[in-house]
Amino acid sequence: MATSGTYVTEVPLKGTAEKHYKRWKSENHLFPDTIGHHIQNVTVHEGEWDSHGGIKIWNYTLDGKQEVYKEKREIDDENKTVTARGLEGHVMEHFKVCDIVVQFIPKTEDSCVGKITMIWEKRNDEVPEPSSYMKLVKSMVADMEEHVHKA
Repeated sequence: MATSGTYVTEVPLKGTAEKHYKRWKSENHLFPDTIGHHIQNVTVHEGEWDSHGGIKIWNYTLDGKQEVYKEKREIDDENKTVTARGLEGHVMEHFKVCDIVVQFIPKTEDSCVGKITMIWEKRNDEVPEPSSYMKLVKSMVADMEEHVHKA
């Protein structure tokens, strides 16, 4: 039986939970311009930018290599949560499951916490755990902070 697991981390952020959530929910097209060192392109394959069940394709850089991630999007406005369920791409070659959940939790009038949860299951035990993918998502949330705070 292949190994599975869950990573959870939190990133303190300047700016309201609403602003951060809006950026991750419906403004993914801005990612290449704001955090292009991580994300080179995001396209809508099915649905709209902010539609529940929409499918997006992400082109990103991980450890100096260009990769692709195709996701199905789940939106939870009440909890300010965006879930990306992995469908295809480089990471899915090694993992049966690679779901990324980003929730923005208000802390003060102008700050919040980005809570990132990654749920994964390896295709086989020879594959290393996806810690580099978690590090990438954490960096994306942190690096987006300045752009969201200015908006």
